[in-house]
Amino acid sequence: MTAFDDIREYVAIPRVLSLRLSPDGSRLVSAVQSLNPDGKSYGTALWAVPLDREPYRLTRSAKGETQAHFTDAGDLLFSSARPDPTAKDAGDEVPALWLLPRDGGEARQVAARPGGVGAFRTAGDVVVFASDVLDGDAAGEEERRKARKDAGISAILHEGYPVRYWDHDLGPGRTRLFAGRLGADRLEDVRELTPEPGEALRDAAFELTPDGRTVITTWRVPLSAGQSRTDLVAVDVATGERRTLLSEEGHDFGGPLAVSPDGTRLACARERHTDLDVSVRVELWIADLATGEGRAHAGDLFPGDLAWAPDSSAVYIAADFQGRRPVFRVPLDGETGEIGGAGGIGRAVRVTQDDASYLSLNVSADGGSVYALRSGVALAPAPARIDAGTGEVTDLASPAPRPEVPGTLTEITATADDGATVRGWLVLPEGASADAPAPFLLWIHGGPVASWNDWQWRWQSWIMAQHGYAVLMPDPCLSTGYGQEMIDRGWGDWGPRTQADLDAIVDVALARDDIDAERVGAMGGSFGGYMANWVAGHSDRYRAIVTHASLWNLDQFAGTTDVSAYWQREFGAPGSERYARLSPHHALDKISTPMLVIHGDKDYRVPIGEALRLWWDLRRSEVESKFLYFPDENHWILKPGNVVAWYETVLAFLAQHVLGQEWKRPDSVA
Repeated sequence: MTAFDDIREYVAIPRVLSLRLSPDGSRLVSAVQSLNPDGKSYGTALWAVPLDREPYRLTRSAKGETQAHFTDAGDLLFSSARPDPTAKDAGDEVPALWLLPRDGGEARQVAARPGGVGAFRTAGDVVVFASDVLDGDAAGEEERRKARKDAGISAILHEGYPVRYWDHDLGPGRTRLFAGRLGADRLEDVRELTPEPGEALRDAAFELTPDGRTVITTWRVPLSAGQSRTDLVAVDVATGERRTLLSEEGHDFGGPLAVSPDGTRLACARERHTDLDVSVRVELWIADLATGEGRAHAGDLFPGDLAWAPDSSAVYIAADFQGRRPVFRVPLDGETGEIGGAGGIGRAVRVTQDDASYLSLNVSADGGSVYALRSGVALAPAPARIDAGTGEVTDLASPAPRPEVPGTLTEITATADDGATVRGWLVLPEGASADAPAPFLLWIHGGPVASWNDWQWRWQSWIMAQHGYAVLMPDPCLSTGYGQEMIDRGWGDWGPRTQADLDAIVDVALARDDIDAERVGAMGGSFGGYMANWVAGHSDRYRAIVTHASLWNLDQFAGTTDVSAYWQREFGAPGSERYARLSPHHALDKISTPMLVIHGDKDYRVPIGEALRLWWDLRRSEVESKFLYFPDENHWILKPGNVVAWYETVLAFLAQHVLGQEWKRPDSVA
């Protein structure tokens, strides 16, 4: 028995979520998520990861701790909704800002707001943080919140778009930025930097300059017809004066972002606005902080994370590339590399050469090391040190040891009908051979602008391998890490082009003698769910299809998703030709494959109406099907008990239809 065999054991595996390097370079700090004692929820705690000894736990509370940032003095700031023992009135349980002294002792609360403390940054003795504030004077907010609560009011009046995001309603509060200085006990001279910003700071990404004088933050600008643009602005911490730093028609500027150590330049992501014929493109943008002048770097690499070299001569980025997420160095002057291999992509020089994916980049003060979370399809995230000169990788002691995976991982490629190369990862269970070929599952990733290149806590292929399945995780058109052309191939042609790519690589996989070409199933979530629905109506090669958080009727989806403005850039107004050609529901009469429909009621990205319409259409068409419904979950199924129910139901459904076994209703579902 392994943790991948018993789902209840699997959901209890601790998970490393982040990594932060101390100013003196002596230790790292990670947020680690683990199962709470009640077994019904997760909590987070901060762990120290010294470079010379074993990790140890730093914080303990029922509410957990997140967002660790070191002060210049080496103290640790973090966010937590834990009660303040010095407060006379505990009030509502919202996150506050806490400080854990470098030399040990008890953590103390240093800042709180009625709407909680969100993201924060620190430089010198300056701390800037975000907070949710009801309209009006920030000083009187506590009274306004109490009056609203006492009156039993939950109504929210909207005058802009959007009104909800992923899994939560927006409003009635709006994000504002506050600044203060670290004092002996609490933040002193706390003041509001951005009064009455409207929706400009919704989901803001921001950074402080090293001298603590300026905040660089995203600033949402409303446009006509429900559209918007995201600029970057500089806010003076002393005066609150705001100037626009980066703004360009047809583009958004945003995170990841970081200010150079010498305070002269900003590295960020620039994303172009799409339309019917213009695909998404994200690029590394480096600009002068004084003038705003900048340009793109690193070609087709979409930056997933970034960090500056200590001498401000280069930027390190983590970016999807050929089914991995290597670390690249982007020099600003002089250094170049050849495309691919051990060289570079344009002016990006590849540092790591392994099959891993990296995030949470931290560069040491001497520039000799990059610390990061290292992970991969067969590798749970854990801290690692990368030699910045040689690219040699050394795994560090982790506060959450990696589980051993039950099987092997191999890479396969295929040539699509248009000549493009399609690659993917193939997970093989132990014992798969010509004498005992494994049943096969196609897993289609979401996005669609994404890649199967990392460990997945939710869509865990090794659970399927433990139960005897081979799992193909391909990167078809629209996947990242293969150049802009790969995205362009599928733009505005979701179903047909993607299916052609999938068919090509599935053909290669099923030709292997260690895979059973008769016992096959397909699964997908979000865009992968859209493709699962599309495949159901355009192929009969699969014995079962699992469709999670899936798009079914595109005309209906276009106006009910939380991101209609973004969606309609690519597909146009509802009722146009693209909807008629690409909506899976038009092929309902061709579906004969048994289907398991899965959806969470709190999913605002792909609203529950998609699943309800799909379920009704399958029932009235008498397609053999089941509907696994989660009233309290969102786009992702996250609660431990519900994760167990998800896997057990999927495995039972696949056992019935792919393996030909008798249906056995899981104990975890009613």
